[in-house]
This record gives sequence, C-alpha cells and structure tokens, in this order.
Amino acid sequence: MKMFRIKGGIHPDERKDLAAGKAIETVPLPSLLRIPLQQHIGAPAVTVVEKGDEVKKGQVLASARGPVSAAIHAPTSGRISAIGRFVAPHPSGLPGQTITMRPDGKDEWGELPAPIEDPFAVEPDVIAERVAASGIVGMGGATFPSAVKLGLRNRNKLETLVINAAECEPYLTCDDRMMRERSEAVIDGIRILRHALGVERAIIAIEGNKPEALAALKAVCSANQFKDVLIARVPTRYPMGSEKHLVQTLTGKETPARALTADIGVVVHNVATCYAIREAVRFGRPLISRIVTVSGGAMKRTGNFEVPIGTPISHLIDHCDGFNKEPDRLLLGGPMMGQPIASTRTSIVKGSNGVLALCPDETPARQTMPCIRCASCVSACPCGLTPFEMAGHIRKEELDAAVKIGLLDCIACGSCAWVCPASIPLVQYFNYAKGKLTAQQRAKHKQEETKRLTQFREERMERQKRAKQEAMARMKAEREAKKKAEAEKKRAKQETIGA
Repeated sequence: MKMFRIKGGIHPDERKDLAAGKAIETVPLPSLLRIPLQQHIGAPAVTVVEKGDEVKKGQVLASARGPVSAAIHAPTSGRISAIGRFVAPHPSGLPGQTITMRPDGKDEWGELPAPIEDPFAVEPDVIAERVAASGIVGMGGATFPSAVKLGLRNRNKLETLVINAAECEPYLTCDDRMMRERSEAVIDGIRILRHALGVERAIIAIEGNKPEALAALKAVCSANQFKDVLIARVPTRYPMGSEKHLVQTLTGKETPARALTADIGVVVHNVATCYAIREAVRFGRPLISRIVTVSGGAMKRTGNFEVPIGTPISHLIDHCDGFNKEPDRLLLGGPMMGQPIASTRTSIVKGSNGVLALCPDETPARQTMPCIRCASCVSACPCGLTPFEMAGHIRKEELDAAVKIGLLDCIACGSCAWVCPASIPLVQYFNYAKGKLTAQQRAKHKQEETKRLTQFREERMERQKRAKQEAMARMKAEREAKKKAEAEKKRAKQETIGA
C-alpha cells in the first residue's frame, strides 16, 4: 500500500521493551472503586443510583446527558457507598463528581442486553444504539463518545474506516498486546464497525515497531479471507497516532484546519475501541474495564494489565510491587501527551492507557534559556506551525495574534518542546493560551447569557405591565359600561313611571 510523507515528527527513545514482552494480566478488584462521572468529552453522566443501592456488574450507574455524553456502568457487583466529589484524574487534582462503590467479591453480572448474533444482518442504527448504551468512548485518549462518530454516516459521505493502531507514544504497549493476544476479536470488531459505518474498506495502521501484532492480524485476515480489511505498516514516527496525520499518511488527503476527517470521507477509531464495540455487540457487555500499561524505570514490575474502571492508581501500583526508587514523575498516559498524576488515590478511567513512574534519568532536568531562533521547532511540528512565534505572542498576552498564526491547530503533541535546544516549555505555553481563551469564551458566553436573560426579564416585565394596564383599562371600560347600562335602565324606568 502506498504511503504519503507527512511533515515534521520526531523519533524519541521508544522504551517499549520494558512492557512489550509482558502478557496481559487481570488485576484483582480493589476494596473500593471510585468511578468519575466525567470520563469522556462532553457532558458528565447523570447518576441513576443512590447511596446504599446494591448493584450488579454491568448495571447502569449513570446515564448519558445530551447528545455528546456516555453512560457509566458498574465494573463489578457491590454496594454504592458514596456519591460526591473526589479527586479527579486531571493534573489540577480538583475534585469531580464520583460514585464510590464497595465490591462484594461475587462479581455477579446483572441483566445484559441480548447479544446481536449476526451484526452484519442488522441495520447500522441498531449497532450505534448498542454502542451508545454500552458507554463506549475513544480509548486512545481522546474519549469522544463512539456512538456519535457512528452517526457521522448520516451527515458525511464516508469511504474509509481507519483503525489507529499506531500507539506511537513511548513506553505504551497495551494496544500492541491486545492485537497480539486478541487478534480475532479485534478483527471482528473492526468488521462490525465497517458495517456500522457503511464503508467499503477498513485500514489498520500499525507502526513498524510492532511486528508480532502485524503478523497476528495478517494471519487472521488471511485465514478468513477478509478482503474488506487492509493492514498497513506505517513509519515509526511520533506523532503518527494523530488521526489527521495518520489519514494523510494513508490516503494523501489533508484535513482542512479545524475540520473533521469525516469531511474528507474518513473516520478514525482506536483499535481498543474496536474490541470494546465487539464485546458490546456480540455479548452485550458494556465498557467496564480496559488494558493499561504500567511502566517506567521507577517501577519494580512493569506490564500490561486489564483493570476495572474506577480502580485507584495506588492499587495498580501496589499490584506491581510498588517502586524500586522514588519516581521523579508520575504520569497518566504517555510521556509526550500524558498528564501528571496529582494523587495516586485517583482512578483509572476509560481513556487511561498507561501509568508511568519515571526516574530522574528518564526525565533529565534541562535549564530553560532564551530562544536562539534555530527553527528546530518549526521542522518538528507536524502541523506546519511556527511554535516559537506563537510562544512569543503568548508571553506578551497577544492571544489573538497567536490564534491568527495557528494556535488552535496545535495538537499539543510536544514535538516542538522535545527538540528545542533552549528547553523552552512550548507546549505549556500553548496549553495555557488555549485554557485562557476557553475561559474568555466562557466569560463572554456568560455575559451574553446574562444580557439575554436581563433583556428577557425586561421584556417580560414590560409585557406584564402592558397586560396589567390593558386589564385595568378593560375593567374600567366594563365599570363605565355597567354604570352607563344602569343609568339607562334607571332612566327608562323613570320614563315608564312618568308616563
């Protein structure tokens, strides 16, 4: 298959050997599960259980709210011990609404939807409804509700499904192990997705550093003569897992700025999402666990683990025998785009693909110096931006100028910061600016909403005033008409007596 060259990218030390050879293990249930209601892009789920309720495995704990949201299900059977705010899996460490559940150790399934025995014989809407009901989101880290993506077939002319199996972040190997160990299920999920989207072909994109996964998937396709699934070995380069760049590498089509790949006929799903969709469609199982890579030089034991959603990170670290030295940095996700872990009490969620404990030699301290205008960041940027110019505008609080030269097109991959010889934290500048722009937009929206509500109130008060005046005028007119009628009646009576 022909590949197209994309601009930029880097080749960081992969360090996948720490966990790539470790088969997937199942993590025992912790004593408590803390299940956040915000595990996806969009509105948080709304609780449908109460404190003290006994629940079964797979039972809905919180339902989706609005068109872009996802349901939350019980990872096991047990009792709801609390519903309230708890530290969220976010670098801020701020609390978020969370369901705390105490497992009963029985791990009993509740009533599940009936399996769809032949997914290729049902309408695509049936599959989309099952995916939505199962709370499945993008498991590569973006956590966009998968059912919403399936709905793109109704708005766009789709031609190709691309399966993102690049797993380009260093250290992470959870997708690699899934493809090796569950290759038949992965291919089945991909074919179900292809049918649900109504496209003719699916392309699995795997980086060349995963030869075993590549061979396993090819063997399944060859044995079953699946001609509707193509397997493409893409270059090992970060950030190959960025969906727009992956699509450009495979098809040569460039996605317009701030547009969707669906606008050029392509939909991208993560390989782990395909497996989750297959579980939901074939067996009625909702998304209640995921495979997570635990790695880094500070870990006593590394590996790939199937973890119930809501498992505290501390429990996962303890299962791996803890640290062999004090970690310099703890990350949820990969080293390039992962987020610092504010507390190990926080939980594994649907988008958690890795827990990294990095020691000082893996995170060497570098002194920040002034920009030397070498343009290394420009060469590395896969989006064709000028990071040093954007950072310069942001330092001066010239956010509008940064937006004009592409700030909103930045995918925060970190390539620019990685190559910068001056060790300037460019990504932090961009994230700060995006956060400030979001805050400004919210403030503006709040002002506009306040103005709208004030205007609405004034109009309502004016309508009420007019209605009151009109009612008083009617009452006055009625009184005058009544007095006039009585006077006429009295005069008529007097005229009759006089006659």
